[in-house]
Amino acid sequence: MKHLLLAALLLSAAGATAQTPAAETEAVKQTIRNFFDGMRKGDSTLVRSTIAPGAVFHTLAARNGTTQLRTETPSDFVKAVGTPHKEVWDERITFDKVLIDANLASVWTPYEFYIGSTFSHCGYNSFQLVKLADGWKIAHVIDTRRKEKCK
Repeated sequence: MKHLLLAALLLSAAGATAQTPAAETEAVKQTIRNFFDGMRKGDSTLVRSTIAPGAVFHTLAARNGTTQLRTETPSDFVKAVGTPHKEVWDERITFDKVLIDANLASVWTPYEFYIGSTFSHCGYNSFQLVKLADGWKIAHVIDTRRKEKCK
């Protein structure tokens, strides 16, 4: 009986230290905000800090009426962000859906992308994040890109 009581106390103490669902949702959103803030600032260190080891980036593109899946390595993306460019890369997102189960989050964000003040394209991002020892990190992102049917 004593062992059962001790186990119950330990489990309730562990649950008390876990973040609330709202706090977890905010932490997931903040990782994604940091990713795009780093992109806008050209801060490759900030962008890199949001990406999990082994992450994968994909984009869906249409070529001659055919959908193609293109892969971009996170290291190439980080390098591009940190390479000086004339105009700010400004991806403006809103959070549509944030789903979390344990250490996995799925986030759906519509976006509009601007180069400086010039509209480039729009679409949706689908992020998969994992909670590691140092917080929520982006493990996978896939996006659509189009110039029509934007907000």
